[in-house]
Amino acid sequence: MYGTRHTAAMIGALLPLVAVFALQLEPLPDAAFARPTGPIRARAASACELVMMDADGRVLARAAAPAGELDLAALLPTLRDIPSAVRVQAVVAGVPTDAPLLVVPLLGRPTIRTIQDVRPDGKTKFTRVIGWGDQLLEPANAVHVEAKRTWSKEDPAPRSGFRVAVDMDVLFDTSAGVMRFAMRPDMAPNTARNFVELAASGFYDGTIIHRVVPKGRGGTPFVIQGGDPIGTGDGGPGYDIALEPSALAHDFGVLSMARNDWPDSAGSQWFVGLTRAETARLDGQYCAFGEAIEGAEAIIATEQGAIADTETGRPVSPVSVKRATVIPAAAWVPGAGRSAKRVVRPEASK
Repeated sequence: MYGTRHTAAMIGALLPLVAVFALQLEPLPDAAFARPTGPIRARAASACELVMMDADGRVLARAAAPAGELDLAALLPTLRDIPSAVRVQAVVAGVPTDAPLLVVPLLGRPTIRTIQDVRPDGKTKFTRVIGWGDQLLEPANAVHVEAKRTWSKEDPAPRSGFRVAVDMDVLFDTSAGVMRFAMRPDMAPNTARNFVELAASGFYDGTIIHRVVPKGRGGTPFVIQGGDPIGTGDGGPGYDIALEPSALAHDFGVLSMARNDWPDSAGSQWFVGLTRAETARLDGQYCAFGEAIEGAEAIIATEQGAIADTETGRPVSPVSVKRATVIPAAAWVPGAGRSAKRVVRPEASK
């Protein structure tokens, strides 16, 4: 499995190690990045059909490809114009084979727009994200419309090229069971990449789920949270990552980044949503970047553990991530996408 003993090469340089899987379609070891007008290089183990798909599995383009080194941009010319990450799947004799390649456009982040707001207690101030670039998240909100009048003009974001990688899932072997997460680089490419790299490097091994909130503001389950190497809720990887404008709705099984008040303060701490009724308010404020495709029972078991401190959400016996492993995603079916869909909350736990 990927990360069989975490090496320094995995941190920030995952692609050369993918070759150990002998996948049908692989990025070249020295071609993790492509210039805006240069070749987007990959290698096919045998002749195949290349199918470019969006996040829903909708087919965007197809092309026949020979075995050997390929220029994906020459075979799939519309690849240069993609607005967000796409998957390029190899199909051999009509059968989707091995993990697809992710091709991610290198685009600058739109300007983040914020205001100071007050929480429901009527006194605690916090920084609310109200828009990106020239667009409001809530265009009918009169306060936000008024704030927009003060915005400076948005500078256009250049397209700096493309990043190429094998589509990877992250598997958490926890003391409550296995949780497997598929990434959503179409929504938050840099956040997804950061999570995969931390998992591959061994960062999450031995960490605990230090916060569990079985009852949110509305009285229904809220989130489980982990990813802190010191287990207190204050630790991180030693750096912050920029909040990305993900439109992935927080729901049961959706993986998102925890942070402090400032939007660009996430690092390694993650959380998983437990009910849409409680987590809908997080949309646009936190960066959702993945989905649990296995492990609903483990998530529920974590949620239902005894809580030692209801104010902090500290469990009596925190669930631990015994080991995090990065593994190739399953092949995508043209027109259908990923076969394993996001987990749903079991009826018995609703």
